[in-house]
Amino acid sequence: MASSPIGIFGGTFDPIHYGHLRLAEELGEALNLAEVRIIPAGQPPHRGEPRTPATHRLEMARLAIADNPRFKLDAREVRLERASYTVDTLTDLRAELGSQQPIWLLMGADAFLGLTTWKEWRRLFDLANIAVAHRPGYRLEQADTLNEELRQELERRQAIQAADSTAGCIMLKSITPLDIAATAIRSTLQSGHSVRYLVPDSVLTYIQKNQLYLTA
Repeated sequence: MASSPIGIFGGTFDPIHYGHLRLAEELGEALNLAEVRIIPAGQPPHRGEPRTPATHRLEMARLAIADNPRFKLDAREVRLERASYTVDTLTDLRAELGSQQPIWLLMGADAFLGLTTWKEWRRLFDLANIAVAHRPGYRLEQADTLNEELRQELERRQAIQAADSTAGCIMLKSITPLDIAATAIRSTLQSGHSVRYLVPDSVLTYIQKNQLYLTA
């Protein structure tokens, strides 16, 4: 019998905000996940060096999820001395948890549309299911930036969905639209304006205490 499914949600989290947390919460509920592992990236390969050191981003993530029993912090990527790739993280997790553990990789629609640029992206389906969050009324299948390879994969994977699948499926789920971006939060802080209600109070207190994001 398969174990209860778990979710994996990675990102730079510079800083973590309510858009991140709501995505993880709604997908966790929709998939009845036993836990969602929040995994801050150490050195993300698809963008420049994060603005904030990993120790700060890790601590902000810990504070943000402290009162949610479903969320667990996983620091494995920030401990690496090289770029962190999702396929490597999932390979490690699969080795730890076994072949019968259902794993769901959680992501937003924008990340999914760029999936073919990820390292060994097709292997992701051997290691996990993928849950893609999008805004209500949005049709991912009709997105202008959905290339043909990914379109075919999307159609095929949706057709083979199984409730107890350990890997290989895709689920699309509309979630509450929260137009919050870490880039905008950093810019707002640099300009001396408030980001209250965009990030948890505990994260805002940490940012203020450590004087993060004050300069460009």
